[in-house]
Amino acid sequence: MLEKNPDTVKIVLKNLPLGMHQFADPAARAALAAGEQGKFWEFHDALFALPALNIALNDKAIDDIAVKLGLKMDQFKSDMASPKIRQKVDQDMMDAQKAGINGTPSIFVNGHPLRERTVEDFQKKIDAALGKPAKK
Repeated sequence: MLEKNPDTVKIVLKNLPLGMHQFADPAARAALAAGEQGKFWEFHDALFALPALNIALNDKAIDDIAVKLGLKMDQFKSDMASPKIRQKVDQDMMDAQKAGINGTPSIFVNGHPLRERTVEDFQKKIDAALGKPAKK
């Protein structure tokens, strides 16, 4: 979508660490902490590349990713525990609650939920948000 719509699409990721996974919250905070060093997406992608994410995700995996990405570990640990990062995750969770979201992933285009998940459906929703006529 970014390649097809470079001037009109922006991806915004919000965190919704689900309580059923004990490492969801630390992982969210870790990705945001990595972002403080300019490596949010790299950390995010490495988390989701873990085999059997729900089994492989733990404190060691989080630290291993940070080391592999060359993060300054003292700063990373400090940022993970910082009130700023905690507040960001908490705000994302409140935003999700206000929007009626209780699962992931949830996708919105211009504030409207996208239920259909094909590339074509994404593009239709984007075109509609931009006021472009529907393609036949």
